[in-house]
Amino acid sequence: MTDPQPASFTIRSAVPADRAQLGRLGAQMVAVHHAFDARRFIAPTPETPEVYGGFLTRQIERAESVLRVAAAGDAVLGYVYAGVEGNDYMALRGPAGVIYDLIVAPEHRRQGIGRALLDAAMAALAPHALPRLVLFTAERNVEAQALFTAAGFHRTMVEMTRDLA
Repeated sequence: MTDPQPASFTIRSAVPADRAQLGRLGAQMVAVHHAFDARRFIAPTPETPEVYGGFLTRQIERAESVLRVAAAGDAVLGYVYAGVEGNDYMALRGPAGVIYDLIVAPEHRRQGIGRALLDAAMAALAPHALPRLVLFTAERNVEAQALFTAAGFHRTMVEMTRDLA
C-alpha cells in the first residue's frame, strides 16, 4: 500500500478554525517524543489535543509568533510554530528566531511539506533581521535532524538529563 499523496498543498497562516487539527498534530508530537524517552518527555493525555490546539490558536494573534500550516483543501497536513525571542541568558544566546514545533502527519511525510513549512517560518521571521535561528530536536529524531541539517542548521548544544526520582 502506498502513502496517500496530496495533489498539492499550500502553506498559509493558521486560522482559529484549524484548532482541532492543530491539536491532533500537537498531540501526535507529544506522543512521539514521549515514546522516544518517557522519563524526559511528558505523556499525552486525552485532553492533549484540545489543550495543545487551544495553546496554538492563541499564538495566532501574537506579533512575535509565527504559525503556518500546510493544507490540502480543508485538511491540515502539518504545521510549524516559531517565534522571536530576545536575550536568553539561560541558553547563553542573544536575540533569535526559534522554531518551537514542526510536524507533518506521518502519512504525508517525505513529500517536501516539512521543508516547505520550515522555509515559510524562516521567511516569516526574516523581516525581524535576527542574527540566528535556533531549534531543539529529540536525540532520537534522526529524520528531523536530517531535514534541519539539509536546511543549514548545525549542532550547538547537547541536553543531558539525570532522573532524580
